[in-house]
Amino acid sequence: MAEEVAAAVGELRASFRAGRTRPAEWRAAQLRAIMRMAEEREGDICDALQADLAKPRMESYLHEISLAKAACKFTLKGLKNWMKPEKVPASVTTFPSTAQIVPEPLGVVLVISAWNYPFLLSIEPVIGAIAAGNTVVLKPSDIAPATSALFAKLLPEYVDNSCIKVVEGGVPETTALLEQKWDKIFYTGSGAVGRIVMAAAAKHLTPVSLELGGKCPVVVDSNVDLHTAIKRLAVGKWGCNSGQACIAPDYIITTKSFSPELVDSLKRVLKRFYGEDPLQSEDLSRIVNSNHFRRLTNLIEDKKVAQKIVYGGQTNEKQLKIAPTVLVDVPLDTELMTSEIFGPFLPIVTVDKIEESIEFINARSKPLAAYLFTKDKKLQDEFVSSVSAGGMLVNDVALHLANPYLPFGGVGESGMGSYHGKFSFDCFTHKKAVLIRGFGGEAVARYPPYTAEKQKILRGLINGSLFALILALLGFPREKH
Repeated sequence: MAEEVAAAVGELRASFRAGRTRPAEWRAAQLRAIMRMAEEREGDICDALQADLAKPRMESYLHEISLAKAACKFTLKGLKNWMKPEKVPASVTTFPSTAQIVPEPLGVVLVISAWNYPFLLSIEPVIGAIAAGNTVVLKPSDIAPATSALFAKLLPEYVDNSCIKVVEGGVPETTALLEQKWDKIFYTGSGAVGRIVMAAAAKHLTPVSLELGGKCPVVVDSNVDLHTAIKRLAVGKWGCNSGQACIAPDYIITTKSFSPELVDSLKRVLKRFYGEDPLQSEDLSRIVNSNHFRRLTNLIEDKKVAQKIVYGGQTNEKQLKIAPTVLVDVPLDTELMTSEIFGPFLPIVTVDKIEESIEFINARSKPLAAYLFTKDKKLQDEFVSSVSAGGMLVNDVALHLANPYLPFGGVGESGMGSYHGKFSFDCFTHKKAVLIRGFGGEAVARYPPYTAEKQKILRGLINGSLFALILALLGFPREKH
C-alpha cells in the first residue's frame, strides 16, 4: 500500500510540476465535468447515500447534490477573476515600484473526507483544490463504503486522472497517505483524528485545514415565533442525518419558565414530521453503523440520563434507527453533556434568565456553529458580539453554510481554516507577494558607509518624508565613485 500511495503522489507531483493544472481552461473543464457527474449520476449518488445512511432522496439532493452543483457554478463564475493578480499600493521606501499579490496553487493536496455527508464533504474541498490549480488525492470515508466506491468508479470517468485521484480504504490506507509529504491537508471529521492528522502534517511542516465539530448550542428566547422556530430547529437537527451532522444543534438553552411550552411545541412538530412511530418513518435517516448505534444508546442508558427523557428514546438495533429524543436538565457531568452527541438526542438546559446562556456557552469549548432564536434585538447584538463560534445563525439552523459569500469553518477545538465559495479557492492558494522595480530611482543613501547624512535621509524615508525621498532620488549625499 505504501508503495502504491507513493507512486500515486509521485505521478500527481509530476503533473503539477509540468504545469498541467495551472491554466484556467483546465480548471474550468474539471469543474464542469464534476457538475456533469452530479447531474448525470444523481440516481447513483442517491442510491449510495441510501445504502450508507438510509438518507431520504430529498435530503440527498438538497443537502449534498444540489450544494455540490452550486459550488461548481459559483466557482466557474468567479474563477478567472480569482486567479488574477491583485494590484496593491507600493510604499515610499520602495519608490519607484509596483506591487501585486499573485495567487498560486500550493501543489499536491490531500482531502480526507467524512462519512455523514459523504458526497458533499468529499467533493466540495476537491472543487476548491482544483479551482486553485492543485493536483489532489481524495480519501473518502470507509464508514460510507458505497459512496466511497462510487467516487472511485466515477471520478476517473469524468476528471483528469493524472491530476485527481481517489484512494479508498481505512486506517492503513490513511496512515500510508499521511506518511507522504503534502502541500496541504484538508481533513473533515473528529477532533481526535484531527490531532493525528495535525501531528503527521507537522513532520513535513504541511499546512492543514481541520473541519471538526463540537457541541453546537441553540438559545431559544421566549420572545420568539415559537412555531416557526421549532420547525426550523427540528429539521436542522433531525432532518440532517438524524443529528449526525457537525452543525446540527447539540443542545438547547432556554429559561425554566419557558421550557414546558418549548417541549410541548417540539413534541407536536416531531409527531407531524415523523409520525407516531418515527422508527418507521422513511424521512428519518438511520444511524450509520452498529458501532455508532451502540455509542449513542449507551448515552441514554445511563440512569442519570434516561430519567430525563421527555419524548422519544425508542431504538431499533436491527434497522439502526433511533427516534428523535428530547431530554430536559440532564446532569452536566454526563457524557451526553460533555461530548459531541452526533445523533438524534436533543437535551434542553434551563437557566433563570436567557442572558445566562451566553456565559454558559463561553465557559465551554468554542462550537462550530451557535444558534439563537429571538425577536429581541438587544439580545441578538449581545449574542453576536459575545459568543465565539465558527459560524452563527439567528432565527434558523444550518442555513448559513448555503451562502457561498460566507466562510465555513471552526475556531479553537471546532477547527481551523475555512472554505466555501471563494474561501475554498483561498484555502488551497498561496498568496505570493511580488514587488517589481526598474533600475532607475537609485537612492545612494541605502548603501554603506552609513554617514550621518545618509542616516538622516533613511530615517526620513522610513517615516514617509517626501523631502527625504526627493533627496534620496537626487543622490544626496553625493556618492563618490
